[in-house]
Amino acid sequence: MGSGKRDWFEISEKMHRFYRGKIEVVPKVPIESIDDFSVWYSPGVAEPCRRIYSGGEDLSFEYTWRWNVVAVVSDGSRVLGLGDIGATASLPVMEGKALLFKYLGGVDAIPMVIDEKDPGRFIYIVKALQHSFGGINLEDIESPKCFYILEKLQEELEIPVWHDDQQGTALVTLAALINALKIVGKKIEDVKIVLFGVGASNISIYRYLKIAGANPRNIIAIDSKGPLYRGRRDLEDMRRENPWKYRVAIETNPEEVKEVPKAFESADVVIAASRPGPGIIKKEWIKSMNRDSIVFALSNPIPEIWPWEAKEVGVKIVATGRSDFPNQINNSLGFPAVFRGVLTVRAKKMSDEMFLAAAYAIARYTEETGLHEERIIASMTETELYVREALAVAEKAIEIGYARRKLSRSELETEIRELVEKPKKYMSIAIKNNLIQKPRDV
Repeated sequence: MGSGKRDWFEISEKMHRFYRGKIEVVPKVPIESIDDFSVWYSPGVAEPCRRIYSGGEDLSFEYTWRWNVVAVVSDGSRVLGLGDIGATASLPVMEGKALLFKYLGGVDAIPMVIDEKDPGRFIYIVKALQHSFGGINLEDIESPKCFYILEKLQEELEIPVWHDDQQGTALVTLAALINALKIVGKKIEDVKIVLFGVGASNISIYRYLKIAGANPRNIIAIDSKGPLYRGRRDLEDMRRENPWKYRVAIETNPEEVKEVPKAFESADVVIAASRPGPGIIKKEWIKSMNRDSIVFALSNPIPEIWPWEAKEVGVKIVATGRSDFPNQINNSLGFPAVFRGVLTVRAKKMSDEMFLAAAYAIARYTEETGLHEERIIASMTETELYVREALAVAEKAIEIGYARRKLSRSELETEIRELVEKPKKYMSIAIKNNLIQKPRDV
């Protein structure tokens, strides 16, 4: 389909209508005669069922596709750029996520939209479905209930649970920041950071910044009412309604800066995940930042400030969420590889150590393959990145005791590489043999 200045909304509508979906289920076992069905279904299928029943549920990872399948689960209450559009209308997004899981990470993923807004009932439904999957990817769930849902499912399920709007964004943002700080010669424990927007993404980014060494006393978080601080009038409401945001308020901004322009003064880093711009972040605010400053303006489809506007007032490094600008902060660099790693070792849980291993793997790979102001993070076209990242996650899961399956580094790398590369080989064969047709009028 090429690239360049095109109307992606119009093209997408036509392509979705033509293909009627982006993924399908195809057999992975040989079927050459009617006798094969006696193996794959009745009567032969009774034997793996008996083995799982008598030997324990972990055998389901050996006898079924559960070892490599993730549920992409949403209630459609906060779809990126669209808001609360409901379960059914969010299905194209979840299906697209499933496509990325497979193409980039070799992970089978099932889009699953749930028409249930009550967090307790939502958790009950996902928990009841867990025995069909090796992992759960939560997607596009509104804040603050997304925090509660994630924490509860992580606690109660014996498979990894991930919320991409939280951990995915935080992981890739942290990797990019690690490299940006290398370029400007600053240390994460020393820099002043402004978090512009205090939704799911930036609250999770805050958490991982702390784990990576950032000092909360050097951080100011800004929501729609201004900077958070201990003395803000709505602090008690925050504590009752959004304890995750409350934690940010009481741990940051000890000087109780109350005005947005003042918060930007002498800042080294701005990470914005608020609402589409332009003009949400003012040039005059950016101008008051320190030399060699870093601005991540992550809202889509239009960042909070245009990259060239930030550069005009002295920003050294700018990143956005868009592929047509340098330094795209793209969740697709994270979730396919992280799940590839945890599924390969049949991990029971995910941990902060595993996320950090992924972030540092992305940063290292980018540095090794060419780090500069307009390439602080690699792109989703670089297959080797996914192999390295998945390997780092898998090894960390084994190290901390979360893996059901323990392999050597060489065994892990061989298996991960084969699984990551296989979908691209299949795609080439399918297109060449017209198994996937291309529309003529798009």
